[in-house]
Amino acid sequence: MDSILVWISAKDPISRAGVVSQLRVRPELQLVDAAERENAGVAVVVTNVLDEETLRQLRSVQRKGISRTVLVISQIDDGDLVTAIEAGVVGLIRRDEASADRLVEVIRTAAAGAGTVPPDLLGRLMAQVGQLQRQVLEPRGLTFTGLAAREIEVLRLIAEGYDTTEVAKALCYSERTVKNVLHDVTSRLQLRNRSHAVAYALREGLI
Repeated sequence: MDSILVWISAKDPISRAGVVSQLRVRPELQLVDAAERENAGVAVVVTNVLDEETLRQLRSVQRKGISRTVLVISQIDDGDLVTAIEAGVVGLIRRDEASADRLVEVIRTAAAGAGTVPPDLLGRLMAQVGQLQRQVLEPRGLTFTGLAAREIEVLRLIAEGYDTTEVAKALCYSERTVKNVLHDVTSRLQLRNRSHAVAYALREGLI
């Protein structure tokens, strides 16, 4: 099994040294320094709170092309959790729960493309997601995909080779409505044309 390349960042050198000492001896991991961080598969960011400096660090990690970030943090609330996820965090562990074995488990999970969130935070996050769906998206006819149900139906038929007239007939819309739906989708998602919209929907698994 190939080892996972891991880059570690911490605000203070003592915290970084502590995490490095725990992970350096693990055969499933290979630690890389700052000069090689762009090669890392997982970044581990250690902090006490999610302040502006930490957010800049998380976003910098994303810009460097490290797609998976694990955040080790002392204090975090519900709002911080959402902000961290928006900044690319896929694994989160509290510092007082970050034993060497547990941290390695979270890193391995992140490297495999999955996420980790403490159970109490996950429960509250799911409640927030439900609230967002009910209070913000549904009144606008949208889903978490960013597309309304009828937009998905139009794109699905176009992907099957239907032209505008055929889509309108199949869905009992006017041709103008179909054109407006496609215009709304391409404009909102900054897509070039209907083919690009279909490609987007396929790539995102929407159709």
